[in-house]
Amino acid sequence: MPDIVIMFFLLGVLAGVAKSDLKVPKAAYDTLSILLMLTLGLKGGLALHGNVNWQLLPEVITVLLLGIAIPLLLYPLLRKFVQLNTANSASIAAHYGSASAGTFAVALAFAEVNNLTIAPQTTLYLVLLELPAIVVGILLFKKATGNNSSMKGIWHEALTSRGVVLLTGGVIIGYLYGPDGSKDVAPLFLGAFKALLALFLLEMGVCASQHLNPFPIQHWKLITFALLAPFALALIGTAAGFALQLPIGSTLILASLTASASYIAAPVAIKAAIKEADVGLAIFAALGVTFPLNVLIGIPVYFKLMESYG
Repeated sequence: MPDIVIMFFLLGVLAGVAKSDLKVPKAAYDTLSILLMLTLGLKGGLALHGNVNWQLLPEVITVLLLGIAIPLLLYPLLRKFVQLNTANSASIAAHYGSASAGTFAVALAFAEVNNLTIAPQTTLYLVLLELPAIVVGILLFKKATGNNSSMKGIWHEALTSRGVVLLTGGVIIGYLYGPDGSKDVAPLFLGAFKALLALFLLEMGVCASQHLNPFPIQHWKLITFALLAPFALALIGTAAGFALQLPIGSTLILASLTASASYIAAPVAIKAAIKEADVGLAIFAALGVTFPLNVLIGIPVYFKLMESYG
């Protein structure tokens, strides 16, 4: 049996396909996403408390380099094989170089259920992948179009996006206060983590079904990319995890993140910076195809491969 939270995602998909009136109100969804990202940040910060040292530097640099390398790798593939225009190629490369908080949460829950060892700094991977990929994607578009506008607005958009602020803030608060200092609020966030994730995935299921019904067969090249890219990108994340000698839980989460695509932070930043891009196309690939693939099939497959070769 899959983890129970996955069933909530399937329930949302089925409800959407059946054209049910099930809908999580926008205010409730915003609250859920805020609580989930704060919880993820807080969990990471509490784990980091008392565990930060210079030995983490190679790991931090490697994950940052992954966030830079992945969009650089994907951009020419999207241009040549998927045959997207410059704006959409840069946009989707940025979305896939960036990472999904929802996928991170599911991978974290999977690792915890299977009692896999997770390094304290693992939550940082989400933030470290988020920023450089967005900036690189925008730079790719600017270079291709000869646009030399200032980078100040790009960095501001990336650094102040809701996901980055909440995740980074949660990590800092958890790190500064530790288990003792946060005991009055930690039970609310940590104790409700699986319930928050279940409700979040319910809404993600409904959203995913909207992108799949009717099935957009005209985008078959992009769909093929969104189905195949996660497995190739997961291998890159896995190789990086093995090279860094990370615990298997952290390696699985890193692989899941490199295999994922952002559908929260990246769309906001890309929509503001690359006005020619069809952000809906990126959301369709990220949320309608890659996200379900990862949470339903990908994460268990990545784990089995790690067990085979680890």
